[in-house]
Amino acid sequence: MSLLKTIFWMRFIHTTSFVATNSSKVFFAAVKNKGMALNEEQRKELLQPLLNNGWSMVEGRDAIKKELKFKDFNEAFGFMTRVALKAETMDHHPEWFNVYNKVDITLASHFVNGLSERDVKLAKFIDSVSGEAKS
Repeated sequence: MSLLKTIFWMRFIHTTSFVATNSSKVFFAAVKNKGMALNEEQRKELLQPLLNNGWSMVEGRDAIKKELKFKDFNEAFGFMTRVALKAETMDHHPEWFNVYNKVDITLASHFVNGLSERDVKLAKFIDSVSGEAKS
């Protein structure tokens, strides 16, 4: 492989979630343990409990969302802080919107353009720390 191609692939590896190697053949594999998109079996097994617990599918997009209502802004912000700390350790960040005591959360994995096991893991954590919030 030429020096220019090597530099390109090194930069590609550094700036994306995929790696390409093996001389002239290009193979793509998930890097940094970010996983793959959920398959149909995983969707039935992993998503259904979340859907039964107040999560819903986002229309027109492979993502899940949940709307939570807390007692006041302080509770909502405390909840968001706990989720932010967990999300940072996972390197997986929610899309969210907050007004006073309401928090709307959307989860999707941009690197697979849809849902992955990381979304399920973060959704379960969110459910575990949302306390008495109403969905």
